[in-house]
Amino acid sequence: MPAQRDIDRHMHRLAAALAGSELRWAIAESCTGGQLAALMAREAALGSHLERGFVVYSIDAKCEMLGVDRADAERCEAVNPEAAEAMAAGALANGKADFAIAVTGFCGPREKNEEVGLVHLACATREGRRFAQEYHFGDLGRSAVLDHAVAAALAMMTEAVVAHGAPVLHSA
Repeated sequence: MPAQRDIDRHMHRLAAALAGSELRWAIAESCTGGQLAALMAREAALGSHLERGFVVYSIDAKCEMLGVDRADAERCEAVNPEAAEAMAAGALANGKADFAIAVTGFCGPREKNEEVGLVHLACATREGRRFAQEYHFGDLGRSAVLDHAVAAALAMMTEAVVAHGAPVLHSA
């Protein structure tokens, strides 16, 4: 299934899961550069659930804005589970959202020993729940990797809301 169809489907599911609630998200994005927050802001059903976004592309930004440990940020250019988890925790700590999600990865083209298509997602909740996932999308081209990362993030966000206890409508 093309990534754009996945994005649309996951946006619909997230909107359904959030419907009728006042739950809000903070988003920390590295490789996606604000693409996830922009999608939420674009959709009326999701915009009110976006509390804030952080675009932290550089190592310094991750450390300064979100409190990522410099050693974690410098390891593998911050494309590791510890950096992703710290980004999510930092986004949550620096706002009033109920949930935070972080995205960091290598989208291409290949530099040094990077694995193009490697993406780490992490989610944190005010209740102390943590979710993390590693993806290996492959060298599909920069735009395609970004789209797959956003689709995966939207799916993780829906899972977090459902785990929180909000109902979700299962529709195409």
